[in-house]
Amino acid sequence: MAIDTSGVKIEDRPFDQVRQEAIDQLIMNYSHGIISAEAFERRLDVASDARTHQELVDVVADLTLQPDDTYQQQREKNFSPRYQAGNDTRNEKILCVLSSNEHSGQWLVPAEIRVINVLGSVELDFSEAIFQHQHIVIRVNNWVGSLNILVPEQVNVVSNMFNIVGSTKNRARSMGGQQAPQITIEGYSVLGSLDVNLKRTMKEKFSAFADQCRSMFGLNKP
Repeated sequence: MAIDTSGVKIEDRPFDQVRQEAIDQLIMNYSHGIISAEAFERRLDVASDARTHQELVDVVADLTLQPDDTYQQQREKNFSPRYQAGNDTRNEKILCVLSSNEHSGQWLVPAEIRVINVLGSVELDFSEAIFQHQHIVIRVNNWVGSLNILVPEQVNVVSNMFNIVGSTKNRARSMGGQQAPQITIEGYSVLGSLDVNLKRTMKEKFSAFADQCRSMFGLNKP
């Protein structure tokens, strides 16, 4: 059996931990050519949508290949946020009036970002960003503008916005651990909108990582 059920009762183990173990085993076996791409996608759907421990146990019950040190190191590299010391940037101001402003790629994230947006459009994409601080504050003054924030799943996001005929939607689940960056968004929005979204869903991220592992172990993407 792929998931060890000989120790603590499987139902008493943290559910997210068991889910991650099942997904790791799916990726490991797919990347070594033990299961097909179709089987991997089908089983990944089951693991992603599972609501019980037994579903996770069953979806990998016939898989025997366990994640090794190489896999764990690669996973840590891909799913951990990047920090960089030095060249410390404490704050940054973004002024957007009747225009658009976009931050994306491998940009250095300061400790504080102040956004003044008047009838404009601002997008902050943290999916490839390099963090210098664990706690980041985005202070927003939004007047009839739109602010779109894209984050990877290992970054935690907290929104403390005050809206006046405006809207705030935070669709990013806080899945990062204690060492993960935390972005706190505070301020106000008047006749404007703030949307926080994941850059990619967890399933998309795991699928891309699985294809990367497959190439690393010498198998081409089918």
